[in-house]
Amino acid sequence: MKPLENILQNAASAQKTIVLSEGTDPRVIQAAIDARKLDVARIILVLDKGSEGTRPAALDEEIEGLEVHDPSSSPVTQELADLYYSMRKHKGISPEQALEQAKIAHVYAALLVKAGHADGCIGGAVLSSAEVIKTAIQVIGVAEGTKLVSSFFLFLFCEDHHTRKGACIFSDAGLVVDPSAEELCEIAIASAHSFQDLTNETARIAMLSFSTRGSAKHHAVSKVQKATDLAREAAPDLLIDGELQFDAAFVPEVAQSKAADSPIAGNANVFIFPNLDAGNIGYKIAQRIGGATAIGPILQGLSHPANDLSRGCSSEDILHMIAVTTAQSLHKDKTTSSVEQQV
Repeated sequence: MKPLENILQNAASAQKTIVLSEGTDPRVIQAAIDARKLDVARIILVLDKGSEGTRPAALDEEIEGLEVHDPSSSPVTQELADLYYSMRKHKGISPEQALEQAKIAHVYAALLVKAGHADGCIGGAVLSSAEVIKTAIQVIGVAEGTKLVSSFFLFLFCEDHHTRKGACIFSDAGLVVDPSAEELCEIAIASAHSFQDLTNETARIAMLSFSTRGSAKHHAVSKVQKATDLAREAAPDLLIDGELQFDAAFVPEVAQSKAADSPIAGNANVFIFPNLDAGNIGYKIAQRIGGATAIGPILQGLSHPANDLSRGCSSEDILHMIAVTTAQSLHKDKTTSSVEQQV
């Protein structure tokens, strides 16, 4: 679990503020308590203070030590409503409707980030992914120069039966259903940068297919081939190969026989799936049969970090996502500082 330990340590040193929008859920509350104890981040827990009956009474005392916001009575709700109105008035929303929206927990959380009161937000333990992601895109917005918001899972292979230990990324396994070649290119480059930001290791990107180096002919194969060419042209500094079958990307001996001149030589750590069918099925197999630890879906391409949770997540999963969200915010700070220095 070394990569995760590094992420947790870096998060603790950053002291970022992360908003958890589903503060009535016991798993979310426990993760907030654990994050505070481990000093992973400063936590804002969003909840309706009149809803204590929905959580175990044993957690009430622990909540007293957390920063809790009730959108219906928070002193910043009107400020956030004004911000929301300025962003959405072109869609015909009224000030009164903006205030009602700002009182909704997950919208309130995203607005806190947009307004600069927090560094990132997390939801999805209760809400659907569609609602969490839609709000993140509408309120927080996409990063400058980015055309596509996508997602990835950070995988940790740390068990005794894992022949190769360490971290890798599966993308896109949670959001973009049927990416074009151009979108696959964007996903590959964004995922490579995400991997390097989280692990401080060199990304080795495999563009996955059911074909290796032209072993099969099909329009689905051609799409991956085109995406590989586009990614190499757009990011010549990255190690990218494709199209590759998974075994040629993951097993050096297979790579030697199927793609002997591959620059990643069967040691890929960023796996780009051709569509959501393959990505989602693949990540669940790696997690449920392979026994790998999966953190995600983690969003990439937003102007500020906002992440989704699985509704089957545990409090430990949420704690890990808090650390990852903090790490994303740290990278944003570095990128902003670098751009400012160049200007």
